[in-house]
Amino acid sequence: MLVPTHRRNPCELCVFYRWVPISLVLPAILLGLPAWGAEDLWVTYRGTEGPGAGKQIVLIAGDEEYRSEEYMPMLGQILAKWHGFTCTVLFSINPETGEIDPNCQTNIPGLDQLRSADLMIIGARFRELPDDQMQYIAEYVDSGKPIIGIRTATHAFAYTRNRQSRFAHYDWRSTVWPGGFGRQVLGETWVSHHGVHGRESTRGVIAPGMSQHPILRGVKDVWGPTDVYTVRDLPKDAQVLLYGQVLSGMNPDDPPVAGPKNDPMMPLAWIRFYPSASGKKARVFCTTMGSAVDFACEDLRRLVVNAAYWCLGMEDLIPERAKVDYVTPYEPTPFGFGKFRPGKRPPDLAWR
Repeated sequence: MLVPTHRRNPCELCVFYRWVPISLVLPAILLGLPAWGAEDLWVTYRGTEGPGAGKQIVLIAGDEEYRSEEYMPMLGQILAKWHGFTCTVLFSINPETGEIDPNCQTNIPGLDQLRSADLMIIGARFRELPDDQMQYIAEYVDSGKPIIGIRTATHAFAYTRNRQSRFAHYDWRSTVWPGGFGRQVLGETWVSHHGVHGRESTRGVIAPGMSQHPILRGVKDVWGPTDVYTVRDLPKDAQVLLYGQVLSGMNPDDPPVAGPKNDPMMPLAWIRFYPSASGKKARVFCTTMGSAVDFACEDLRRLVVNAAYWCLGMEDLIPERAKVDYVTPYEPTPFGFGKFRPGKRPPDLAWR
């Protein structure tokens, strides 16, 4: 069992967060510090049967606005139950309480599990992790193994506390590694809202000539209430799968906005091959859709499940219509700051 060793403000100072061994648990309890097992800081859904059997996926949740702490467990359950992948979901954890806290930008326990992962799915926003956690993400990126980025992953990292960190170049505004992790690895960093946030929803439109791409197998109707992001500088090797059509309202049957917002439309989902430090070209899929309420859309879930197969070089095994039914009840919270459900711990999200 492990316990945190400090009582500092969890959101600002858990960059100094460390763990101590079981021999110090009793003294820690006597001192009034919280105690919990490391296994209580993430949740794992074990796949058994299906094409993904034997493959490990690590899903990283950590954003204040779009409820990745809700949609990542749901996706992990689907990938495990219906497709056989073993999925471990990591969260931003308040080190004082052991609870899921998207506002804690400096602590995601369990990232060492990326060393055995076959695929990383990330939906983070403005995280600034201590170097001993961030090293596992950097090692994974350098390995050339595949990556899926969802919405705010384009600006997953922001260094404001420790600008001297050896990982500060991952910052979305980096000039050393222009655009940081988002632009260099996924293909784009944060630019702006293209649709009006909270007022203009998004329809996914299949890019010309891409309807037969395996990631789009069985994907016909993608819609979500989040707005289209501006995508300005995709690399030349990127292939756009979906464009984002800006709708005039927050319902799927609202008409498209007339004028330059949709002429041309912004890329909404794309693939590329990232030239990693290992010399291997990593398969990368990115979509700027992706709030918890967006994933109420069956075909958006199917898009990401199909992308997991493709990223792992398993595109020949993508079903004609991949099963993406919820495994446990899913009642997503609308996007917005300060709207996460407090008091949740990772074990609360285990399937029964």
